[in-house]
Amino acid sequence: MSGENQRVDASSGTTDLAPPPAPASRAGRLARPALTLAAAAAALAYVGTVDPNEPGHYPACPLFRLTGVLCPGCGGLRSAHAFAQGDLVTAIGANALAVAGYFFFAGFMALWLVRAYRGVRAPRLVVRPLYWWGIGAVALVFSVVRNLPVGSFLAP
Repeated sequence: MSGENQRVDASSGTTDLAPPPAPASRAGRLARPALTLAAAAAALAYVGTVDPNEPGHYPACPLFRLTGVLCPGCGGLRSAHAFAQGDLVTAIGANALAVAGYFFFAGFMALWLVRAYRGVRAPRLVVRPLYWWGIGAVALVFSVVRNLPVGSFLAP
């Protein structure tokens, strides 16, 4: 008898034979990625219908309001609105870093849905510390450059 399905209760020392887990149905495997995608699509649809260029719909960036400095996220809602409207040029002009994030998210969701459909283990997004530092460096450089006169084309 293999020990892969055996659990030992540490307090009593007894062995509990657990049945192997039942294979999930295709619908069960697709539920999590589909619900995640539906939530993201609903959020994008909301931003696509409620224009962030109209005052009073969304709060202003606190960093920009207090200091006048554009953070890496400044223009993100305008970018999402333009992206939802299908205007990629305006979306990139509002926040190019956010547009890169939209495409990364779309690729990850496609991979997750395909793997769930095929019954393959869900992809794990494990980012090593070095990559986190790299992502932070890119965001920092993006923020600095968009606040300089030479990088004004990156400002929303």
